[in-house]
Amino acid sequence: MVDKKDLKRLINEKLEGTEFFLVDITVSTSNIINVYLDGDNGIVISDCMEISRYLESHYDREQEDFELTVSSAGITKPYTVFRQYKKNIGKHVELFLKDNTKKIGVLLSADENKGIEIETVTTDSKKKKKSEPEKIFISFEEINIAKGYIVF
Repeated sequence: MVDKKDLKRLINEKLEGTEFFLVDITVSTSNIINVYLDGDNGIVISDCMEISRYLESHYDREQEDFELTVSSAGITKPYTVFRQYKKNIGKHVELFLKDNTKKIGVLLSADENKGIEIETVTTDSKKKKKSEPEKIFISFEEINIAKGYIVF
């Protein structure tokens, strides 16, 4: 089985000094490997292909049979690293908090040691009326899941 720590080391080695960063790695017992990346300015397919080729060049398929997928973390994947918060300042986020509430708003700031600040706008669905924006600070300890939110 492919060693997750070794894989992480190789990825971080390749990404060092670039705008790209590792978000998550999963390795199943049947050696199905999923690598999720992101970049400060996004990431495109050709970047994912380059990382995939780099990783494949470090493993011998004669000794280790595996399936490898390298992709963008995407907007629906929860944030798992602080850098995702930083890159999404000014964009809409959806937060599922540990107190079973949900907040949607624009991410205003992120402090690695404290948490995030968002500006929410709530709508009364019966009256179709928006309330005044409210700035809220939320510590990372309060957040269960945070991810991007698409506004149409």
